[in-house]
Amino acid sequence: MKKKQNNRSARVSPRKIEINQGAKGLTAQAGLIPVVKFLHQLNVIGIVKETIDHERGATALYDAVDAIFLPLVAIIGGARSIRAIVTIWSDSILCRAAGWLNIPDETTFGRLFRTFSHRHIAEMEVLNHRLRGKVWRKALRAGTSKVSVDPCKIIDVDSTEKTVYGTQEGAAKGYNPHKRGAVSYHPLLAFCVDTKEILQGWLRCGNAYTSNGIVEFTRQLLAHLPNRTRILFRGDSGFFVGPLFDLLDKGGHGYLVKVKLKGLAKLLCGQKWDPVPGKAGWEQCSFFYQCTTWSTARLFVAVRQEKPADPTKPATLFEVKEYDYFCYVSTDNDDPWAVHKQYGQRATCETWIEEAKNQTALAHIKTADFWANSVLFQSAILAYNTMRWMALLSGDRVLRRWEPGTIRTFLIRMAAKFTTGSRQQKLTVPERMLYSPQWAAWVAVGDN
Repeated sequence: MKKKQNNRSARVSPRKIEINQGAKGLTAQAGLIPVVKFLHQLNVIGIVKETIDHERGATALYDAVDAIFLPLVAIIGGARSIRAIVTIWSDSILCRAAGWLNIPDETTFGRLFRTFSHRHIAEMEVLNHRLRGKVWRKALRAGTSKVSVDPCKIIDVDSTEKTVYGTQEGAAKGYNPHKRGAVSYHPLLAFCVDTKEILQGWLRCGNAYTSNGIVEFTRQLLAHLPNRTRILFRGDSGFFVGPLFDLLDKGGHGYLVKVKLKGLAKLLCGQKWDPVPGKAGWEQCSFFYQCTTWSTARLFVAVRQEKPADPTKPATLFEVKEYDYFCYVSTDNDDPWAVHKQYGQRATCETWIEEAKNQTALAHIKTADFWANSVLFQSAILAYNTMRWMALLSGDRVLRRWEPGTIRTFLIRMAAKFTTGSRQQKLTVPERMLYSPQWAAWVAVGDN
């Protein structure tokens, strides 16, 4: 008797496929079309022209808009070099949707970037603030975020290194734990905790110390935030700088910065310590202290954890306890344990920095010219922020949690067919996709 054949199977034998060339109206970057529509809604081209005073000769075909808009969109699409920027914009459907008739080649891009100076970079920083303000107001009207009217904002400030290979201006040996002795850049970044966007960024030489320019950086940041906004400046020990605290005190702002002080352990040993309720082995204290160069005493809060006894050490007549200390200068008068936990939350900032560097090419696309590299650096900030802004305006909780790389994988790199007819233009995407609700939210941001 024959066995009954099992018709259930996860696969069948593939048929022969004939591959031809010549299809028209196809794109593999359909998710960039909503990005282009969103940027046009924000009037990015008009704001660039208003903000950046960049004049070129009468016969020049490309200007500041091209030098900013084209890399911005291409970086969202995954570009990590000037050649990749050109490659992404070789998509005729993308060019048609964005209104570009011609795209610069690599050489022309290089010449265009070199026409920028320090003044233009400062204007690009203002551009980021202007667009951010417009998005915040738009989000408030749409009901997706109240960050624009929040009276207090937590700002995480940090620096990072970006190793440089070659002979680029401004690259120098400095703090570089990943490639010791290698030349690098040392960018300075400020993140808004509520929205995860980069509020401001400076590209600095590789030998710049962490706190170099932090007072001017913070003053510029405060000048562009909404009126009557109080910030909580959160930073590591590299920003333990008296003039910075003076600036923040004068404006009525708060700060939470890890202490970097010679003889700190001795200072902490002389304090009165109390047990942390519910935390065995932990103690806490708070006190006021004035450093020699400071104009006033400030609140120090500290916690310590007892180290376990080392069994390899010989026993002594008197037991000497050893501790791990954590000390902060703070304007918050909460109990030290709460301050310690709040400082620990800034570890997320490190994740955002890595996302910006590895997923949106922050300080990665470089030429031999420092100011040209600064243009690309600011364009990468705008690319990173654009993805954050669209997620913010979407109101979709899943989309707001996604990293830029995740958005690129599931929403940007989308195959589609472009058709025209009856005076209409249509972009048809696959009927079935893995994250349909997030795709619908992404498209809606570009349409609203």
